Amino acid sequence: MAYGAVFFDLFDTLVRFERDRLPEIEISGRRVRSTAGHLHAVLARAAPQVTLEECYAALQASWQEAERLRAIDHREVPARERFAVFFQRLGLDGATLPPDLDVALIDAHRRELAKAASFPAHHRPLLERLARRHCLAVVSNFDYSPTALAILETAGVRDLFATIVVSDEVGWRKPRADIFQAALQRAGVEPHHTLFVGDRIDIDVVGAHAVGMDAAWINPGHDPLPPGIAPPIYEIRDLADLEAIVDPS
Repeated sequence: MAYGAVFFDLFDTLVRFERDRLPEIEISGRRVRSTAGHLHAVLARAAPQVTLEECYAALQASWQEAERLRAIDHREVPARERFAVFFQRLGLDGATLPPDLDVALIDAHRRELAKAASFPAHHRPLLERLARRHCLAVVSNFDYSPTALAILETAGVRDLFATIVVSDEVGWRKPRADIFQAALQRAGVEPHHTLFVGDRIDIDVVGAHAVGMDAAWINPGHDPLPPGIAPPIYEIRDLADLEAIVDPS
């Protein structure tokens, strides 16, 4: 199959998220990896009564609530909405807090997350070669677009993509058709000429199939195909395997 376009998931496809690179903090006598320490330092200027333990618990609770809402219909919960829950869990009234405190917290969170994202050295030359013959795009589930864009900018590949579509901007997450269709429309390509590459069979592959795209599943551990899911046309162990599929010459 000749593909005019190749679309990519972001995390654990183009970039690898390494949780053990997150800051380490001590919570109730145990060491955990979390951005909560950096958030607490920002929050302390406005709410010095909040402890690190309380900050960590509220951060965890806000994430769990966001995940609960996302599971209902794949609606994205943007970072600012999530941090409204964070303030609520801490008993803080957003109306009495400094303006844009949530943005300062989100930026602190974003900086630490970005440090935990690594871009494999062989991905950039691969993308540069693919971009000479194909329209490239990114379709990512993430609640704060600047994080995704900054990661690609730092890796030096942002300009290789015709469009970068992140769920917080669209309002819907993969596997919803809405986010895939937005990317297809912005890139100006047809689904039957587009290959989608991602590491999640239930999100990337299922979503791509639903809008008429072929899919390549990155499955380095040879995980079994879950029941009830149609197999992708390609299964690869590493992004390097992609070139033989889309540019076999």
